[in-house]
Amino acid sequence: MDLIHTALLNPPNAVLEALLPADRLTLGKRRWRATAEDGREFGFDLAEPLEDGAPFFHSGGTTYIIAQKPEPVIEVALGGPGESARLAWLIGNLHFSVEITGATLRVAADSAIQQMLEREQIAFSKVTRVFHPFHAAHPH
Repeated sequence: MDLIHTALLNPPNAVLEALLPADRLTLGKRRWRATAEDGREFGFDLAEPLEDGAPFFHSGGTTYIIAQKPEPVIEVALGGPGESARLAWLIGNLHFSVEITGATLRVAADSAIQQMLEREQIAFSKVTRVFHPFHAAHPH
């Protein structure tokens, strides 16, 4: 097992790329273990958590890259400024982290969010996506 302490800042040119799938909550940790798609095992003892797409190891022409797994999320189309501000306030009151991609707000799928959106008659869809919430947001 290879022990990783940091991401590769300038990875060499790779002949191959091997992905290491990990869920978002695991990627938020500093210490964890995982196996890449090619079967190579890694232990992580990091000063800072790694992010989706980060190269972290290179060996024999292969660069290993973090691949965040998709997860269930709720997406809401953003409207005008007032409607978007109200939506942000409603979700913020529940202390959930969000991601905004273009004209869509994305939040982790949770029954509290779904119930609030239904109560407020706000259209939403439940999908599976890679979720990258704002880093400054810290749920309680």
